[in-house]
Amino acid sequence: MKHLLNTLFVTTQGAYLAQEGEAVLVRVEQETKLRVPVHTLGGIVCFGAVSASPFVLGMCAERGVSVTFLTEYGRFLASVRGPISGNVLLRREQYRWADDPAHSAEVARGVVLGKVSNCRTVLLRALRDRPEDVHAQEIADASDHLGKLLDRVRNAESVDAVRGLEGDAAHAYFGVFDHLITAQKEDFFFVERSRRPPLDNVNALLSFIYTLLTHDVRSALEGVGLDPAVGFLHRDRPGRPSLALDVLEEFRPFFADRLVLSLINRQQVRGKGFKRTESGAVVMDDNTRKEVLVAYQKRKQEELVHPFLGEKAAIGLLPHLQALLLARRLRGDLDGYPPFFWK
Repeated sequence: MKHLLNTLFVTTQGAYLAQEGEAVLVRVEQETKLRVPVHTLGGIVCFGAVSASPFVLGMCAERGVSVTFLTEYGRFLASVRGPISGNVLLRREQYRWADDPAHSAEVARGVVLGKVSNCRTVLLRALRDRPEDVHAQEIADASDHLGKLLDRVRNAESVDAVRGLEGDAAHAYFGVFDHLITAQKEDFFFVERSRRPPLDNVNALLSFIYTLLTHDVRSALEGVGLDPAVGFLHRDRPGRPSLALDVLEEFRPFFADRLVLSLINRQQVRGKGFKRTESGAVVMDDNTRKEVLVAYQKRKQEELVHPFLGEKAAIGLLPHLQALLLARRLRGDLDGYPPFFWK
């Protein structure tokens, strides 16, 4: 069983990554602040003005540790990775599937079924926890609509049909998302999804955690030998990790959305930790970003029983397990791709 490795987040501006033997050093103004053995790392994520020596990048690439560079506020810039592992025959089969409309629709159905089902579970749990909520009927109606869409997704015959149903589901789900926010309503409210840039505090949190999760999913796909750029629901676009975005769909509601709601409702983040830039984008300050990163790492360490495999696993390993299952489907070892259903 694969072990859950740590992700090193470097947020201190001006930090420099260096190599010392088999360890990664984080230096600030020539002083070593942290020393981490490379074998304990699954990835390094650098925010803003963080640089790295070519030697540490080479060591990480050789050991399969991805190094990703984001802006200070979480927008993706670039990543450094070693060669994709795995059998080239698997990737060739992936490309054939991506070029075949029926096969693409099959995988697209799977990931959207997982997403819609998990969105519905988020709403059902909210109803269970707060049955007397003033918005309970609206949440229940949205949940019922998602339930009906699941049957339509199962019967969708094309990728375009799947995309249309996914859009319908997202509209219903996010239409009641604001009702799931029960604290700090003056500072945290949700009107609609805004991405580039995020225009309110909630969207800033969602976009930031989606970026982190995309990094993990991409690394998991590369780890089993799949090409993260060639997807089925999301089609090819230069610079876009389309397959990573496909698999990400299953984890958005279960992992990212629930983490955002928890951070707000438990008041682990505050409105004063966000600011609006001249462009209108809302960003987090350094302390808030660190609070989110700590919560993200803790969430990954929690365990659950995988619904298909029946084995207990850390949540942080779920992208790896889904990547393995997708690879097995492409090789013909499984009759279908089993998406992750949160129960």
